[in-house]
Amino acid sequence: MRTENLTSVTEFILLGLTDHRKTQIVLFFIILLIYSLTLVGNLVIIILVRADSHLHTPMYFFLTHLSGLEICYVTSTLPQMLAHLLSGNGAISFTRCIIQMYIVLSLGGTECLLLGVMAYDRYLAICRPLVYAVAMGRWRQLHLASASWAGGFSLAVINVMCTLRFPFCGPNHLNHFFCELPVVMKLACGDIHITEAILFVAAVLALLIPLSVILTSYGLILSSVIRAQSASGRHKAFSTCASHLAVVTMFYGTVISMYMKPRSGTTPDRDKQTAVFYVVVTPLLNPIIYTLRNKDIHRAATKMLKRKGLEQKY
Repeated sequence: MRTENLTSVTEFILLGLTDHRKTQIVLFFIILLIYSLTLVGNLVIIILVRADSHLHTPMYFFLTHLSGLEICYVTSTLPQMLAHLLSGNGAISFTRCIIQMYIVLSLGGTECLLLGVMAYDRYLAICRPLVYAVAMGRWRQLHLASASWAGGFSLAVINVMCTLRFPFCGPNHLNHFFCELPVVMKLACGDIHITEAILFVAAVLALLIPLSVILTSYGLILSSVIRAQSASGRHKAFSTCASHLAVVTMFYGTVISMYMKPRSGTTPDRDKQTAVFYVVVTPLLNPIIYTLRNKDIHRAATKMLKRKGLEQKY
């Protein structure tokens, strides 16, 4: 019998959030506004921390890494999304799709690990203040930040290499607004069960371990604050921790539901609706949540504005 040659996919078609033209235009302006605010918010944090010597502490060192990461993260997805919304054409080459998938996985994995490091830093600062300066010295900060970046990019290599083991012989329509691993894997030709098991283990390392560190750290922080501080201090600590945990819960919860939940029985649009939270919403909320009640950031911003005002006068 003569077998039919399988054609190799050279491009994917991203279906986006909607195919309704008027809705696409409205979404374009909404996403453009969110993207601009995300860039400005995170850039302001980086500039303030670098400009004010009082902010050269471990907490703000990690916060600048988070802000820089968020800028890269949204830039790896949202400009393409904006272009597709404006043109109505979601075509992307196979090579560009794989590159985008690797970058998004790398930055997402790094953020998961970095948030765990930031929670551990806060635990040491609040619950172990006497050993904090030694335990979180300059070299320790560099090691933890470097380990977060290296861990994120290394796990992404494993994920992408596992994906590229399979041919893609059609169809080539992705019901998503960017190339994301679980969605791309649905189009792979062949038995992907073993690969899914490997990817699940990688997700456990990148998601559940940092999340357990975060929850443990904040639990110990709250326990320490309840015993030591006044009622007003407890209220402030609770509100701060609650806002941090709200963003962390939204980020980890949506990512876990995307990467660790069984694919069967899900609605066709669920993946891209879930991805909106950790690709669009969380990068915007992070700079707001981490600086909203932060008096050090407020003082640094006021100082910089006064300095700029004086420079303009003279």
